Amino acid sequence: MKVAFYWILAILITFAAIIYQRKTGPTYDKKVEVTIDNQVYNFKLVRSHGGTTNAPVELAVDDPEVSGVLSYRMFPTNNSWTKVEMKRENEILSGELPNLPPAGKYEYKISLLKDGKNYELTDEAVVIRFKGDVPDGVLIPHIFFMFFAMFLGNVAGIMAIFKHKNHQIYTTITVIALFIGGMILGPIVQNYAFGEYWAGVPFAWDLTDNKTLVSFIFWVLAFFMNRKKERPVYTITASVVMLLVYCIPHSMHGSQLDPETGEIIQGWIKLYLF
Repeated sequence: MKVAFYWILAILITFAAIIYQRKTGPTYDKKVEVTIDNQVYNFKLVRSHGGTTNAPVELAVDDPEVSGVLSYRMFPTNNSWTKVEMKRENEILSGELPNLPPAGKYEYKISLLKDGKNYELTDEAVVIRFKGDVPDGVLIPHIFFMFFAMFLGNVAGIMAIFKHKNHQIYTTITVIALFIGGMILGPIVQNYAFGEYWAGVPFAWDLTDNKTLVSFIFWVLAFFMNRKKERPVYTITASVVMLLVYCIPHSMHGSQLDPETGEIIQGWIKLYLF
C-alpha cells in the first residue's frame, strides 16, 4: 500500500508539471478571448513554427461581417509594422507570417473589425519563433524520456523521504532516463531545430540546455553518493532540483536570431545584452 501511495503521488506531481509546462511555455499557443456583438470567440495564437513554410495564423469567425488585419515585424526591433488584410474562406480568417531562419522571431498582433469598430485580440504583441523540422522519431522519444525521468525522480524522492530502500534503484533508473532524454536526444532535437547540438554551458547560455545539465549533475551526484551507502538526502535534493527545473517554462530564454547579424544568440545573458 505504501508503494502504491508513492506511485500515485509521483503520477500526480508529474501530471501537474506537464499541465504547468503547457500553460507557461513561451512556445505553446497563446489562448485569447474577444467578444463581438455579444458573441464570445476563443482563439489560439501560434507561437512556434517548424519547417520552411510560412506560419499560418487562422481564426474561426463565423460572422461574415467581421474582417481582420494581421500586423507583424521582426523581434526584437523597432521596425515599422507590416500590415496584411486577413483572407476569409467560409468561417476562417487567415493570414501568414513569412518564414524566417531557425531561431528567427516575429512579434505580431491581430485586429478584428466590424461596423467600424476595432477589436484588439491582445494588449501586447505575440512573439513567434521559427525552427527547423524535428522528426517525430526523435521528438516523441525525447519528450517521453524527459517526463519519464521526472516521474521516476519523483518516485525516488518520495521513497527517499520515507526512507524506502528502493530509492537507490529508482535513483539509478532516473539517471539513465535523464541521460537518454536530456543528454542524448535533447542535443539531437536542438540540432534539428536550431543547427546546434549544445547551446548551454560552457559554449552558450541557452536556459533549456543549462537547466537539463544542472538536473543531470544532481542526479549523478545522488547516484554515486548512494552506491555503497544509503544517503537519501542526496536523492531528495536531486528530486527537488528537478522539480524546480521543471517549474522553469520550457524554451524560456532560448535560441534567438539576431536580426542585424543573422547569428543565433542564446540565453538570458546574451538576450539582455542585445
